[in-house]
Amino acid sequence: MTDFKRDVAAQLELSIDEPTTLEFQIAVAPHPGARLTESLVFTKDGKTVTPDEIIGEHGSRIHRFAASKGTVTASYEATIVGRADPAPVRDIDPITYLRPSRYAEADKFFGFAATEFGRIADSADVLAKVSSWVGTRLKYVPGSSDPIDGAADTLLAGAGVCRDYAHLVIALLRAVNVPARLVSVYAAGCDPMDFHAVAEAYVDGAWQVVDATCLAPRQSMVRIATGRDAADTAFLDNHDGQITLQHMQITAVVDGDLPTDSIEDLVSLG
Repeated sequence: MTDFKRDVAAQLELSIDEPTTLEFQIAVAPHPGARLTESLVFTKDGKTVTPDEIIGEHGSRIHRFAASKGTVTASYEATIVGRADPAPVRDIDPITYLRPSRYAEADKFFGFAATEFGRIADSADVLAKVSSWVGTRLKYVPGSSDPIDGAADTLLAGAGVCRDYAHLVIALLRAVNVPARLVSVYAAGCDPMDFHAVAEAYVDGAWQVVDATCLAPRQSMVRIATGRDAADTAFLDNHDGQITLQHMQITAVVDGDLPTDSIEDLVSLG
């Protein structure tokens, strides 16, 4: 798939009601082995702003700048040709991504997950089983969850959006001793189109994608940010002040037909 081409874009407009510091994670992470071209422009009241770029875990790129009252826009476009090399695995990763985290409280699921899935750690079979289980028990309902809901809240509610599905998948996988983390992605074919969140699980010596929503083929996805849960991967954050998101438009397309996908397949982000 050396010529596999994906085009992604994000357009955001914010109203800054009180001075604040903004942090965006909308630019794709480095894709070694693929060809990446991109454009990222921020403006404040029509004037170009040059942000600081901070490189986080796994190549996540945070663009940060201070903004006074007014209007801020962000415009991002990228083209990725080919598929990236498999995500590297650090010695610390299987340790970090087995631990409970803010939105993926694996310690609340130990007994429950053992009953449902048994102890099948480091087996690719567990990914399809957990994906199917979560996808069957949850309904995708925009607006049905709060930003502070974790995996336990999602299971009780029986509904959520992509980040809720991903958090529940991550919590269940960690509970059966499979390291798992959250990745924000651009996902061609996603409906409704938005920034998308999926789980990534470490089995058979590699990171594999798990998306219980089945809203888009995993082969089309482009990595943006990677972390323990949504607290690490939010597309926008601010500190002090007050902001209002006035407009957001996300696009992601592939050149040609969308890939076919099955939850039984092992798929790595690239």
